[in-house]
Amino acid sequence: MGKGIGHHQIGDSFEGFVLIKDATKGTASNGKPFLTLVLRDATGEIEAKLWDVTGEDEALFVQEQIIRITGEINQFRGKPQMRINSIRLAQATDGIQVADLLEKAPVEREELMTRLTEIIFEMQNPTIQRIVRAIIKKYQEPLSLYPAATRNHHEYVSGLAHHIVSMLKIARELCDLYPQVNKDLLYAGIILHDIGKLKELSGVVSTTYTLQGKLLGHIPMMVEEIGHIARELEVDGEEVLILQHLVLSHHGKAEWGSPTPPLVREAELLHLIDLIDAKMNMLNRALEKVKPGEFTERLYAMDNRSFYKPTFE
Repeated sequence: MGKGIGHHQIGDSFEGFVLIKDATKGTASNGKPFLTLVLRDATGEIEAKLWDVTGEDEALFVQEQIIRITGEINQFRGKPQMRINSIRLAQATDGIQVADLLEKAPVEREELMTRLTEIIFEMQNPTIQRIVRAIIKKYQEPLSLYPAATRNHHEYVSGLAHHIVSMLKIARELCDLYPQVNKDLLYAGIILHDIGKLKELSGVVSTTYTLQGKLLGHIPMMVEEIGHIARELEVDGEEVLILQHLVLSHHGKAEWGSPTPPLVREAELLHLIDLIDAKMNMLNRALEKVKPGEFTERLYAMDNRSFYKPTFE
C-alpha cells in the first residue's frame, strides 16, 4: 500500500484501498446520476465523485464496502476532492481488512481496562465503586472499541477509551494540585460521562446516530442508566444523584447539550477536563497534517479557527 489519504497533496495521483464511509446519490446538470462517496483509510478521509453511474454501480459501491481505486486529488471549493479514474470492490485475495482502513487510538484497549480496574480498586466510596464497576462490566466490549464521536474529536476505533484514559491522567494531576476535590466522584464522572454514546452511536465502522441517540441523546440515556443500575444494586444515597448530575452537566451549557450547568465542584472540573482533552485531540491531529509555517484547515468545533504551526521547535 502507498501512502494514505491524509498524506496526499492537491495534484497527487492516488492508488490504493479505501473504505466507503458514506455514499449519496445525486443527479448532475446533464440529468445523469452520480455518487458522492466519502472515502477513508487509517490516515484520513476525502470526498470523491463517481460520475455517470449505473444502477449496478449504486448497488455495489455502498457504505462499509472496501474498494480499490485510482484517481487524482483536485481542489473543489477550497477542499481536496478525489477524481476517480478506476474503481472496483476489494476481493478476498487482496487481503485487506476493514480494521486496516480505520484510524486507531494511540492507546491499547488493554491499557484502558488496566487503568479502569486500578481506579475502581482505589475507590473508597462503596456506592460509587459498585455503580462504576457494574456499568463497566456491562459495557466492557463496546467501551474498548467505540469512537468518542462521529466527528471532531476522538472519532476513531477505541477513541472513547483514549478519551477516558487521557482525562483520567489529567484528573490525577489536578487532584494532586487541589486535594479538596473528591477523587472518587471525579474519576467516576470521567468514566461514566460518555458511556451513553455506546447507545447513541451505531458502531465502529461508519459511525452514525441510532434512533435512541437522535431522539434522546447520550446524556439523558446515561442518567437513566445510572438510576437503573443503582436500583438493580439496591443502592441509594446522595452519590447516585450527584453522579447523575455530573453526567447531566458535563457539556457545561444548555446550548452545548447540558440541561443543567455544573453545580458541584467535581462537575465543573469534569466539564473543563473534557474540554481540554477534546480540544487538544483535535488540535494535535490537525497540526500533524501541516508543515511548520502553515495553518491547519478551519476547525469547525474550534469556532472555525485555523491554527498556525510555528517554525521553531
